[in-house]
Amino acid sequence: MGKLKHAGLVCAGMLGGILISLQLPALAEKEDVRNRLPIEDLRIFAEVFNAIKQGYVEEVDDKKLITHAISGMLGNLDPHSSYLDADAYKELQVGTQGEFGGLGIEVGMEDGLVKVISPIEDTPADRAGIKTGDLIFKIDNTLVKGLTLSDAVKRMRGKPKTRIKLSIMRKGEVKPIELTLTREIIKVRSVKSKLVEKGYGYLRITSFQESTGAVVAKHLTDLYKEGSLKGLVLDLRNDPGGLLNSAVGVAAAFLPPKSLVTSTDGRAPDSKHKFFATPEDYLRGTRDDYLRNLPPEVRKVPIVVLINGGSASASEIVAGALQDHKRAIVMGTTSFGKGSVQTVLPLPSNTAIKLTTARYFTPSGRSIQAKGIEPDIVVEESPNGNSSSSMRLREADLEHHLANGKEEKAQTPAPDKSPQNKTSEKTKSSSPKNDKDDNSRSDDQDDAPITTRELASKKDYQFMQALNLLKGLQIIQPR
Repeated sequence: MGKLKHAGLVCAGMLGGILISLQLPALAEKEDVRNRLPIEDLRIFAEVFNAIKQGYVEEVDDKKLITHAISGMLGNLDPHSSYLDADAYKELQVGTQGEFGGLGIEVGMEDGLVKVISPIEDTPADRAGIKTGDLIFKIDNTLVKGLTLSDAVKRMRGKPKTRIKLSIMRKGEVKPIELTLTREIIKVRSVKSKLVEKGYGYLRITSFQESTGAVVAKHLTDLYKEGSLKGLVLDLRNDPGGLLNSAVGVAAAFLPPKSLVTSTDGRAPDSKHKFFATPEDYLRGTRDDYLRNLPPEVRKVPIVVLINGGSASASEIVAGALQDHKRAIVMGTTSFGKGSVQTVLPLPSNTAIKLTTARYFTPSGRSIQAKGIEPDIVVEESPNGNSSSSMRLREADLEHHLANGKEEKAQTPAPDKSPQNKTSEKTKSSSPKNDKDDNSRSDDQDDAPITTRELASKKDYQFMQALNLLKGLQIIQPR
């Protein structure tokens, strides 16, 4: 009994120490924290801990037990909260710089299996044909069931030029799919652009990295060197998101200065924040303002933003901001719906936890979480309305996903007097098939969804519709 009491005190003290080390203002500033600790529940935890230590068939290291306990606590909160061991924490830091080793897929967990959220464009996973919604149930000879997400990701990462076998279950396929991939150093080029024809530009963002805002500014400047633009297609399809400050910077490139881009709201005081199109909110440190020398025409050019079910997080923030300010017409299918904020809180031994601390809201107060951005004009991936949109995994499909939350009272966005906004309502139309209601799927290969390597081509139906809309705006807008 003495050992059990001692174990209980150790565990209670350890958990209390964790809470202090996280420096959560909502807890640390209250004097009655100790009185609010669930002592009885901690005693049960201590009993389980002691039972494992005393009676489990094999000896288990204390650190391993505590790590699994922390992972379990976080993993059962929502799909985006997790414990990061030293390797995972390092990979997270490296990944925001746009370079990491592995296969190139954004993943989550569902029913104990790894579920593909989105393959990253032009990576081994993308080239092998891995699709959103695929369930990975075996990595090499190891079953995924029983592994944590961190463990599964660690097994998929590895040295470049080494091979890995993935066993996949895909909706609509009777037999499992076996794929062998070769790992690479994934260098994600987050921004691509081109002049599709005279006067019309195309800008694609595949992820929001540390440098994305500055790179977008450079691409826009280069596009204008070719002459004035009559319209721009901003492609955010299959963009899984990334850094918040980069999203604010991209939105700021197109919005009037000081416009509200997004707001966050959570329980802790420092989770309540508004982000504006100002250098203070999109720059980190004391770097030069990369938007300072942007051609002024960029903030007036008519824009069509393309989104789909693979557009998540930061890309939803940009689309929602431009939509609410009536700065752009959003086209495509409903986005993924990841409207939650994750804060990385460092722990000892170069580990950390990634904790969901707030929800994102668009400038008008709409919650993105588990709902997504609905396009102004619904356009499926193929002319007949059939596409993979109904098959796509979305935030609302993830186990333990965070609820949408109460949408806050709408705030009136800054008015935009550009000619485009006088015509945008007139150009809205309804698609005969909405991606939320259409459960059909075409077996005709000619109508199959485009691959990422065909984007912004004549075979890209959504892009061609965006381009046609921009040309139409040029005809009907007042001179």
